[in-house]
Amino acid sequence: MVITDIDDKIIKRSWEENISPAAIAAMYEDEFKRDMLSLKVIPPAVYLRVTENVHHIVAFIERIIENGHAYTTKEGDVYFDIQSIGDRYGKFLGAVNAQGESDSANKRDSRDFALWKQSKPKEPYWESPWGRGRPGWHIECSAIASLVFGSQLDIHSGGIDLAFPHHENEVAQSEAYHQCGQWANYFLHSGHLHLRGSAEKMSKSLKNYVTIKDFLQSYSANEFRMFCLLSNYRSAINYSESSMSEAQTSLRTISTFIHDAQAYMKGHLQCSPVQEAFLWERLAETKSSVAKALAEDFNTPHAISAVMNLVYHANCQLQPVSKSSGAPRSPAVFAAMISYIRGVLDVFGIDQLHSEEADAVSHYGRLEGVVEQLARFRSEVRAFALTRSTTGSPKPGIHPERIPLLKACDTLRNDLAPLGVLIKDRGATSTWEITQGKQSEKGQTVQEKDKETSR
Repeated sequence: MVITDIDDKIIKRSWEENISPAAIAAMYEDEFKRDMLSLKVIPPAVYLRVTENVHHIVAFIERIIENGHAYTTKEGDVYFDIQSIGDRYGKFLGAVNAQGESDSANKRDSRDFALWKQSKPKEPYWESPWGRGRPGWHIECSAIASLVFGSQLDIHSGGIDLAFPHHENEVAQSEAYHQCGQWANYFLHSGHLHLRGSAEKMSKSLKNYVTIKDFLQSYSANEFRMFCLLSNYRSAINYSESSMSEAQTSLRTISTFIHDAQAYMKGHLQCSPVQEAFLWERLAETKSSVAKALAEDFNTPHAISAVMNLVYHANCQLQPVSKSSGAPRSPAVFAAMISYIRGVLDVFGIDQLHSEEADAVSHYGRLEGVVEQLARFRSEVRAFALTRSTTGSPKPGIHPERIPLLKACDTLRNDLAPLGVLIKDRGATSTWEITQGKQSEKGQTVQEKDKETSR
């Protein structure tokens, strides 16, 4: 569930300028939804607006008063009574010796916080038993969450800066309303996003932020997810080109392994005999390591490290050879690895099956089949051209008349690279994949940097 609304300054300005607050809120809400869609974030089951649920908030406050945990002032404010819950206030470290909100001299305890505030001139307001006013900062979340989920939450998340006072006060007022001993089972407090070298978090007020639209001009949603997974969710995350490059490299390594493993499974990639038992052991270890890492407070860096270690061991077994050894092939273990890795990535919201590369293939219909036939024809030509002569030459080697064929194969490979088709020559055999053909810093495409000589 996402609770959306706009801050007090925007509401006040819209009120003064005769602009509907709902119109401004709708504009930001639509922009938020578009950004989340571009990052492939699954939409929530329901969007609930505070301004449309003030009557539920008023009823929520009335129950807290009835339960003896809040009081009203002559000015028309309502405050939560911290003393009424004794030493139960202070579940988060930030609440220790806290002085609370210094917004009124009429509070019984300096730690008491507002549930309802009287409206000021030119501010929007709603009717209530205590006069015209608006909800306090914390009560909105508790009332609306309770409206949807009832008396208990399993997981409650938010930035580390919300632990106190926001979440501390949410817990106090929710448990006072429901008369329960534990409102939320788990709180996940995430670290902030920082620009590399900056002590402050990204913030509009500091103008040290990158918009999602600008970010997606250079990187993909999958790359952003991998960037986040490489850091613990509780830690501050440093955003920089180098950290994004690490995320890109990780995804590229996984993607290349999947393509190579599929080529091996189809018989297009000839390798030395695979140590199948060894790979089955590594796969079992990886499954155990990933499960353990995620059970330990969602330790995604360790989980990704375990997956990358599996890919490393698998790649060591996929070393191409020029001729088949005739040994039995082992496609099952690579199929199991691909299935598991894709499953892990899918849990993290990185869907290799619906990447931009796969979308491009779907868009062009039978492009994959065309490339397959073209690559097969090229491989046959290369195999013929690489056939070494043992007679009619001073020494065995490639027949001079066949060198133009090799050059033509190289030219075809290089011409296809900017079009998004990467062909890798591995001895006398070749593999291919459909890519994006991104430009590197030196102006070469990724495919050109990876190319291998045919001779």
